[in-house]
Amino acid sequence: MEPQIRFCTSADGTRIAYATLGAGPPLVFVPYWDANLELEWKSPDVRPFIESLGRRHLYVQFDRRGFGASQGEVDDLSLAAHVADLATIVDHLKLERFDLLGSHDGAAVSVAYAAQYPERVSRLLLWAPYPWGQDIAKPEAIRGMAELIRGNWSLARRAIGDINYPAGPIEAQRRFSDTLRESVSPETAARYIEFWGSVDVRPYLPQVQAPTLVLHRRGDRHVTKAAATAVAALVPDARFVALEGTSPVMAQDDTEPVLAAIDEFLGEGEEAEVKAELPEGMAVILFADIAGSTSLTEQIGDAAFREKARELDTSLRAIIREHAGTPVEGKVLGDGVLAVFTSARQAIECALHCGAAGDSVDLRLHLGIHAGDVIREGNNVYGGAVNIAARIAGASSPGEVLVSDTVRSLARTSAGVAFDDRGEHELKGVADPQRLFAVRGGGGG
Repeated sequence: MEPQIRFCTSADGTRIAYATLGAGPPLVFVPYWDANLELEWKSPDVRPFIESLGRRHLYVQFDRRGFGASQGEVDDLSLAAHVADLATIVDHLKLERFDLLGSHDGAAVSVAYAAQYPERVSRLLLWAPYPWGQDIAKPEAIRGMAELIRGNWSLARRAIGDINYPAGPIEAQRRFSDTLRESVSPETAARYIEFWGSVDVRPYLPQVQAPTLVLHRRGDRHVTKAAATAVAALVPDARFVALEGTSPVMAQDDTEPVLAAIDEFLGEGEEAEVKAELPEGMAVILFADIAGSTSLTEQIGDAAFREKARELDTSLRAIIREHAGTPVEGKVLGDGVLAVFTSARQAIECALHCGAAGDSVDLRLHLGIHAGDVIREGNNVYGGAVNIAARIAGASSPGEVLVSDTVRSLARTSAGVAFDDRGEHELKGVADPQRLFAVRGGGGG
């Protein structure tokens, strides 16, 4: 399971790098300014923490503007610009509602977003938040650190590493110093320190409507307990949990209590979210299945095939969400992925991109789309229309997208593709013959 780094463009034209991992209810993480998602994935300390979050969620993380793989040397590092970046990413991924996790100054961005877009945030988690920069650092201290960064970047990196890893080990401090050197210019780092020490979300805190959990380590010398509890006191529906440890970094010290607190809090809303996401009634159904999985298993071995199939499954679910679809989390027969849409056009566009994703890793897909009534039960959908979609997929050639006449009628004027009539097909378990059409054009790369 590897995160996939992609790019989108924020409102002011800034390129933002983001990554997705796993599948499930979406959890968007706004990291502290100095987090590099590609290097964190390579870190033996941070990777297990990210993997844990990706096992139960569609985990989304991004590099802050001016840092890492995102565009460097940007002019605007204001709170509004950071909120716009977050808004761009979730809109790009078509996440209508999601859980939001923010760390340190990323918590400030999360609070501002949640206050301005209450309809989008299901639950809000804040790690070591603070209401105002001057609650945790005096202005002269901020000026001194910014001057040190501009005057002696090497020494400043070591100082920041010591703050983030107060108990070591030295290897982690050095690795963090190297991350800063590779990820950001001294001038941008100095401006981020100034942002960190001045950002003020006190006006936004009372406006947050989402249930909120504030997490903080008792020995954190980066953000005081008083500052974190002040955030919890100002948010109307918030609770505060203090954890043992000294590191301000979530993925350091004992991470099991952190993950347990996150899972417990988010689990309170999972059943409601499933009901809200999965439709009942009329839906457009996409079924994708790996072609020739049995022979592929024999060729490359079961373990290698399962690893490739898991990675493709993660990619397909991300693509489905990018096209406003809902992947079904319940059991699906074979090596298939089932998704539902409200738009035939979006389902067809998604199928073409899914086919391209399968081709790119030499796992070609059978792809079928039908529309009809579905019945929701827990994390899955059922009904004759679902069975027909699966049978249509089975009738397709590897890499081909087949649709029913119903879907062709719904999308023929809006999908921007052509349809080749493949005639009537007798589908197993379906009483009446089905006229099927192959999608031609539109691209998927």
